[in-house]
Amino acid sequence: MSRPSDREVRAESAIQRYRLPGEWEVLVGRTAAANDYLSLKLARPGDLWFHIRGMPGSHVVLRVPSASAPDRATRELAASIAAYHSKARAGGRVSVSCTDARDVSKPAQAKPGTVTIRNESVLQVHPVNEATLIRFRVDPSD
Repeated sequence: MSRPSDREVRAESAIQRYRLPGEWEVLVGRTAAANDYLSLKLARPGDLWFHIRGMPGSHVVLRVPSASAPDRATRELAASIAAYHSKARAGGRVSVSCTDARDVSKPAQAKPGTVTIRNESVLQVHPVNEATLIRFRVDPSD
């Protein structure tokens, strides 16, 4: 296996991790480069990908182990994390796109963090509150 590039190492360090009830893992890109790395390299087919609709925000991936399927509450919590990590953080109910990670691609010559998606479903959620988010945050040293 090849050694990760410096760019990949920097992108990996800009990914925030959360552990949800039921041992579900959520990954959040905090920079455009981290969003690309997360969405196009780390995310696996079968993982779920989330992004606020129509405005800037982080790419969010819910890791889905093979032969598993997250329940609606888990999908909505991942979507509310995507809403929190967006310009809609202080908003009310917002629309969040969700698709299988295999349906996320990067257009040729697109800026970092820009992707296109297919087979989208839309979840209506409120951004998660900060106190709840802190409970789920995984310390990078773990």
